[in-house]
Amino acid sequence: MNVEYKVNSPILASQFIDLLEKSMLGKRRPVEDLTCIEGMVKNSNLMVSAWIDGKLVGIARSMTDFHYACYLSDLAVDKAYQNKGIGKMLQVITQEQLEPKCKLILIASPKANSYYAKAGYENNLRCWVLERSKHITTNT
Repeated sequence: MNVEYKVNSPILASQFIDLLEKSMLGKRRPVEDLTCIEGMVKNSNLMVSAWIDGKLVGIARSMTDFHYACYLSDLAVDKAYQNKGIGKMLQVITQEQLEPKCKLILIASPKANSYYAKAGYENNLRCWVLERSKHITTNT
């Protein structure tokens, strides 16, 4: 199996949707909202992708300042190609793009917690999420 890895190579929203649906992320991402998916792809400033025979089979999609923090928003590998080291290589190449003090930060699905622990990530209980339907409370 010859996997070609690319950094910041153009990816179509349709390719990204197809990959999300073929990975465990399809149910957790707005694959039915093309405008949102297009924005996700267009506005990411670090994307490492994996290709086999011209087909997108994996992606690590991040937003980063490259020096302090890199939020790895999506790590997806087509189910047909999982457990072959593609996901780990996507993370390795992502980390190689970052300065030495830059941390990789992600929110894992509950099913993936053991995967990230084995890869060397530390669980951090300080993460907070504000859903878009909620508003910042100003009266404290």
